[in-house]
Formats: sequence, structure tokens, C-alpha cells
Amino acid sequence: MNIVFFDTETTGKDPKDLLCQIAWKTGGEMKSGLFKPPFPIPAEAMAVHHITNKMLADKPAFKEAPEWKEIKDLFEHPETIAVAHNASFDLGMLKKEDIVPTNFICTLRVARALDSEGIFSQYKLQYLRYKLDLEVDGVAHSADGDVLVLEKLFERLLAKMAATHGSEEAAIKEMIAISSRPSLLNTIGFGKHAGKKIKEIAQTDRGYLEWLLAEKLKNPTDEEDWIYTLKTALGKLL
Repeated sequence: MNIVFFDTETTGKDPKDLLCQIAWKTGGEMKSGLFKPPFPIPAEAMAVHHITNKMLADKPAFKEAPEWKEIKDLFEHPETIAVAHNASFDLGMLKKEDIVPTNFICTLRVARALDSEGIFSQYKLQYLRYKLDLEVDGVAHSADGDVLVLEKLFERLLAKMAATHGSEEAAIKEMIAISSRPSLLNTIGFGKHAGKKIKEIAQTDRGYLEWLLAEKLKNPTDEEDWIYTLKTALGKLL
């Protein structure tokens, strides 16, 4: 078993968008690469990760870079477990580049599953970093920095999961299982119903959830958990 922690930075979150950086860490070794997408990075994306078009001017496209084959061979190896936060987004970016990891763990879904009492108000990586007081010397919203936070978060989640499953091996199997299915969200953190239970909203304002589901379906990328939750609350799952 080989655990690989990874994170991507991209040109955006729409279906057309591609990665422009990937960082990965395995066996204590961190690697990263910058790559030139076939279109300019919009200012909105640069404002998040601070990767500029000038920085990528002399970089190869990802598939033309030697890192592509290295990552493909590593991530698709049957003994590799790729770990990412909100993995569906990063896995989607890799799939566009013809890389499909054999096994993966999503620390966001695992953290959500372990939070049975609803202690956390959100599950973003940097929120969990500070909420759990993870000691990390890394810059937020850089692929390298996020990988360091991810590794510490994984260690914390693995320890908690192993305490209830008897061993790290059993815990990792359960983490893989949790990661492979959509999460059921309990509360809503935005809009006029912020802080309320979704089950309660389904009884008092069903129309709002119908509207929200329609909005999520317009651009379903990275919205699998929300779509699953809303369909469940509205009784739309077969």
C-alpha cells in the first residue's frame, strides 16, 4: 500500500477548465509541477492560487511533460491510494488528462462522516486546519501547501477511524468505502435558511430545496454531495 497525498490548482471550476499545477507527496518526498493550459488562466482563478499566465509561458502542457507519465503510473498502480480533499474535483481534473486513480480517499467526505454530532460548521481544508489545530507550515491555496495540510488532516482522521475499527488497515478500507459514495449533508450554511437542518427545510420550505437542486444541476461539477442530499430530502431518489 502506497499513500499519495495530492492537490491540483486549476484554471477554474467549470467543465472546460484544466489543471495548471499539481503537487503530490509520497514516501516523505514532495513533488510539484506547473503546466501551461491551452487557454489563459482567468483573473478569478489567479486571485485564488496566484499562478499567473506569465509564470506558465515557458511551461509544457501537462500531457507533454515528463510528470504526466510518472503521475499516471503512480496513481493508477493497484497498490496506490490517492488522497485528496474534496477528491471528486481533483479526480475530475485528472480524468480530463486520462489519469484515473485505482483507489482514492476523500478527506472531506471522511471528515463529514466522522462529524456525527455536527461540531463543524463547514469542511473546507483550511477551516479544518485551524479548527483541529493542525501544525502545518504551508501556504494556503498553493498545491504544495495544501498537500501538507492534507497529510496532517489524513493522519488525524485515520487515528480516529482506527480507534473504532480496530486497526489502520480496517480504517483505510472504511475510508475508501466512505469516499466512493456521496455524502448526506445535514445542515445548510448559506442563504435564508443558514444553520437549519435540511430535513426541517424540506418540511417548511420545500420550494427552496427544489430551486436549490435546479441550480446545482445547472453546473453539477463538484456538486455530487449536494445533489444527492437534495434529492434524498425531496424524495427524488429511486
